[in-house]
Amino acid sequence: MSNLLVAEHVSKSFGDHTALDDVSIEIPKGTIFGLLGPNGAGKTTLIRIINQITYPDTGAVYFDGKPLMPEHIRNIGYLPEERGLYKSMKVGEQAMYLAQLKGLSKAEAKAALTYWFDRLDIGDWWNKKVQELSKGMAQKIQFVVTVLHKPNLLIFDEPFSGFDPINANLIKDEILHLRENGATVIFSTHRMESVEELCDHIALINRSKKILDGNLADIKRNYKNNTFEVGLLTSDKDGLQKELAQRFQTETAHFKSLEDEVKLRIKLPEGQHSNDLLQYLSSRATVSHFVEVIPSANEIFIEKVGKN
Repeated sequence: MSNLLVAEHVSKSFGDHTALDDVSIEIPKGTIFGLLGPNGAGKTTLIRIINQITYPDTGAVYFDGKPLMPEHIRNIGYLPEERGLYKSMKVGEQAMYLAQLKGLSKAEAKAALTYWFDRLDIGDWWNKKVQELSKGMAQKIQFVVTVLHKPNLLIFDEPFSGFDPINANLIKDEILHLRENGATVIFSTHRMESVEELCDHIALINRSKKILDGNLADIKRNYKNNTFEVGLLTSDKDGLQKELAQRFQTETAHFKSLEDEVKLRIKLPEGQHSNDLLQYLSSRATVSHFVEVIPSANEIFIEKVGKN
């Protein structure tokens, strides 16, 4: 898989503050790439460099195999965390203006906007002023003007901020649809559940340095530790728990269930496998729940940032 965007050893300082320190990332074409990190980690600085709002002190950025140049901006759509619509302008008038700034002719802009306004069922907003819209409604307009020129690279910084669950799910589906149609997406958020749902690859930045990156599934696979969450139905709960504690490393598990069962997390020693555990448990009790514990993106985030 070839990369659409590559940053090599990028560093950026503002006075005595180091915003990015030797950060390198590779973003494969046709993927959703999660750019993650705590507030102040350096994510926004990297996004601004990609958008050529600012420039790195050292290092280089490549777009589709070529050094990043001003003309590449036409192939980038950027939805910043801080939204910037003109409140006193009418929605349609403003959207047409922004579409033409992105290089579309008046006819092309009208066609693209008609498509998106119909798709998101917001056609009635054309003659409303932005100040008449709710925050979520204005968010939809910003999303439309970000994607309407069909850029190769889309950058969404906290795209679900201000949305209720229904509209957040609507925009999530649209982002997935854009990816399916060939767009590459950089997705920056603090909502780890959205990372789980959307991202193919991630990079985690903390205190200006990249501390983790790669395919999300591979990262989760590397962080699992042969631990299983089990529910066991037995008439001798105390006896079973003592027996398992002597044989395995165990702790109490917390999951919702319709049964009154023994709930445990069991970590297997090296060399033992899930089938061995399931066979052993089945010989001691009725197994009502048996799930391998896979670390979430949120748990990995907290662990890595905490250690760093």
